[in-house]
Amino acid sequence: MFGFSRPQTIAFLAMLALIIVCPYVLYPVFLMRVLCAALFACAFNLMIGYVGLLSFGHAAFFGMGGYVAAWTMKTWHVDASIAIILGGLTGGLLGLCLGFLAIRRSGIYFAMITLALAQMVYFFCLEAPFTGGEDGIQQVPRGWLFGFIDLSNDMTMYWVVAAVFVGGFLTIHRIIHSPFGQVLKGIRENEPRATSLGYRTDDYKLIAFVLSTALTGIAGGTKALVFGIATLTDVHSSTSGEIVLTTLLGGLGTVFGPALGAVVMTSMENYLAQFGAWVTVTQGAIFMICVLAFRRGIIGEIGHFLKLRL
Repeated sequence: MFGFSRPQTIAFLAMLALIIVCPYVLYPVFLMRVLCAALFACAFNLMIGYVGLLSFGHAAFFGMGGYVAAWTMKTWHVDASIAIILGGLTGGLLGLCLGFLAIRRSGIYFAMITLALAQMVYFFCLEAPFTGGEDGIQQVPRGWLFGFIDLSNDMTMYWVVAAVFVGGFLTIHRIIHSPFGQVLKGIRENEPRATSLGYRTDDYKLIAFVLSTALTGIAGGTKALVFGIATLTDVHSSTSGEIVLTTLLGGLGTVFGPALGAVVMTSMENYLAQFGAWVTVTQGAIFMICVLAFRRGIIGEIGHFLKLRL
């Protein structure tokens, strides 16, 4: 089924079942936030988990995708699908420009370059007229999908967000299980060897970077339509750090790990909000426990345990 192994097929069907059932039990807006964060984490995992490149600047693509989607929706009143696609194109084009500068470096040098470039994007969003500065772009209408589906209803919007997430998830799965994805894994394991075999590793890494940033832009654009606002928070470096923690928590280099990590992180932010300033302390403690107890991430440890038992 879609190239999944048997355990992955079971996990995917369980995930679909939860996506279908949860809006009738939980608040749809909260679930939409989870799905947007999950797509963001899965897109980020494509770079760090399967190429081995740690980006500290992915918030730039997430936030810019949100800004462009929000601005086109509010100013031009385009179809919601076009706004989301424009968000993805913005993330991809920005990723192409920044990736061209950063991709020839690796390790800490790549991470620092992406962080520096993301900070430039942050200050651009702070000063650019169309972003609204510190106020952001507010009162963004959800509009219509395909011209006849009204997205003002939360349940209707939820199914659109769910479709975007599932589509993005399957796209990422197809990428990492294609011959292209196998080359990416080879570059992650031993880049000099991949180069000696004739692969232009910089080109492969740049393509993977652009794919990751495009999907990240789609996640940002979708989030902007869900909440009707695009702010500086989405392009801030703290958002980049949070997505790194989310991916590590769920399981680096696993298919379902980032999505589960997004569920855990978003749930903590939502349900621990009553503790005020202690939220970050509680999150840090829980994250430390998970890192010590689950060195491979939650899904990674579960997969390792099942391999030992089988």
